[in-house]
Amino acid sequence: MSFTQFTNLDFNTLRAQIKDYLRSNSNFTGFDFEGSNFSILIDTLAYNSYITAYNTNMAVNESFIDSAVLRENVVSLARNIGYVPRSTKSAVAQISFTVNTAGLNASSVRLNAGIVALGSIQGGNFIFSIPESISISPSSSGIASFNNISIFEGTYLTKTFEVDSSQTNQRFILPNQNIDTSSIRVQVSENGQSLAYNQFTNIFDVDSTSRLFLVQEVSDERYQIMFGDNILGRKPKNGAIITVSYITTNGKDGNNASNFSFSGRLTYFDGGTKQIRSNISTISTLQPSENGDSIESIDNIKYLAPRVYASQYRAVTPNDYTSLIPFLYPNVESVTAYGGEELDPPEFGKVYITVKPKNGEFLSAVTKDSIKNDLKKYTVAGIKQEFLDLMYLYVEYNTTVSYDTGFISDKLNLQSRIASAIETYGKSADINSFGGRLKYSKLLSVIDGVDTGITSNITTIVMRRNLVPLFNQLATYEVCYGNQFHADLEGFNVRSSAFKISGVDGDLYLTDFPNSDQATGTVKFFNIKNGIINYVNQNAGTIDYLKGEINLFPVTFTSSNLNNRIEIEVTPESNDIVAKENLYIVLDTKGNSKLNLLEDVIVSGSNRSATKYVAPSSFISNKKYTR
Repeated sequence: MSFTQFTNLDFNTLRAQIKDYLRSNSNFTGFDFEGSNFSILIDTLAYNSYITAYNTNMAVNESFIDSAVLRENVVSLARNIGYVPRSTKSAVAQISFTVNTAGLNASSVRLNAGIVALGSIQGGNFIFSIPESISISPSSSGIASFNNISIFEGTYLTKTFEVDSSQTNQRFILPNQNIDTSSIRVQVSENGQSLAYNQFTNIFDVDSTSRLFLVQEVSDERYQIMFGDNILGRKPKNGAIITVSYITTNGKDGNNASNFSFSGRLTYFDGGTKQIRSNISTISTLQPSENGDSIESIDNIKYLAPRVYASQYRAVTPNDYTSLIPFLYPNVESVTAYGGEELDPPEFGKVYITVKPKNGEFLSAVTKDSIKNDLKKYTVAGIKQEFLDLMYLYVEYNTTVSYDTGFISDKLNLQSRIASAIETYGKSADINSFGGRLKYSKLLSVIDGVDTGITSNITTIVMRRNLVPLFNQLATYEVCYGNQFHADLEGFNVRSSAFKISGVDGDLYLTDFPNSDQATGTVKFFNIKNGIINYVNQNAGTIDYLKGEINLFPVTFTSSNLNNRIEIEVTPESNDIVAKENLYIVLDTKGNSKLNLLEDVIVSGSNRSATKYVAPSSFISNKKYTR
């Protein structure tokens, strides 16, 4: 008898395989009759085999991090390679306020751990707390200034446990979900003495007396507090009281709170602890709440855990930084890092980092400092981290789409669908990442693929950077595009919106004139009066067409017709645009991009001789002097 192939384990296949086996044995009859008792037994056996095979398959799948489905198993597998999945993160705001203690004889004022303020977000109120108390000494005038206080969105809670050595493998599991684990504080009371335990960070500093605790995610997105065994870390004694305080948060829903009202508890000591209920100033918001996020997703754990493990929790190479920063700072959409040795001229001993946050366009100074501080435990001596602000490189298009009226009856609907398709491509992974690339051929195919009634499209593109000058201050400027410029010897490859500078009346614009090598050139300022171009500064800066850089000599901008920015538009040498270093491509579908529809009179049959057909230009006209 030939061997049966058990590659398919569905019910019907198993049933047929059992019957095939019985046919080879003459001792069994009647199994092919569906109404027989033997047939029922075969069904039962096939069903049981199917369930067993299914459970076995699921068990094997749950043994590997890339195929596991259950969060508990994914977390456990990540733990095996030293990766601790990120908890829900509280949104953090920076505030300041003062307390007038005149007449209270207060040597210090304490802002007690717990609720501090209520923050308003879109008409709703969110609680903001601190995980531990803050004490401030009043000035000689009796003013206690609470400056740069970090408050965390969420509710402050406590949970107590009693150590019972009679329980085998006693577990200390916090009952709440959505805990920000960075807010967990632990106090252990033994023999009438309460001692603080610190969260475990580095095994090399641990001995038998170290008062440390470990946080570990268990089932249902809850967390277990673990202690040492008197070999690695101190073990609480029998009967000890463990008090755990923490903040439960709403995650990303707590972002963008900017108006706060005080709801905290202030106390001072005057022979006894007394509460301050008045003379509290209005809260000043230094930084609205940001960086709140949900618990790390299963997909993100699967992606980051192997990469963080590969970095061995150290930041040496640029790839190490791109793996560790999303682990340390969850509000990351994309991150890039490169060594200073890659620059021209090289800058050794530096790593340049740029982060695109999920919410907003730039990282705040507070967030940059926080990430830098978190990176210290992973970096090596002698390497300095520099955070560069994100630079948006806008790509605008001007497309004329020809269509067959025999297939397209609703022109507006077609226009809407094309715009939607371009917008979808603009949000794709091809573009929306550091090192992303706008592929010109892909853009054309996206447009043509919207409808079979589209016969062709002629599309031109330009690059744009927004210069945000320091108004009324003398300064130099460098505007980088990271892509080679087209250099027409007639000039006007660069066009700008209107602006004003000190000492010159009226609106001005900037443009370029290449040198004979078409590799470098000069930036000039001009105005237009009665249709005539007048140059007011013929040496306002330099331009490098090959590097894609514009440098402006010291100039004092006084205003711009676009409020706070000057838009500078450049014709690229290549229609494929690449995001280099800290550049981030944005396909501008809402601004100055244009979408035109043109009836294809040849295909539709209204003018087969093509005598009335006018093809749109495939080139940017240099007659366009300004933006």
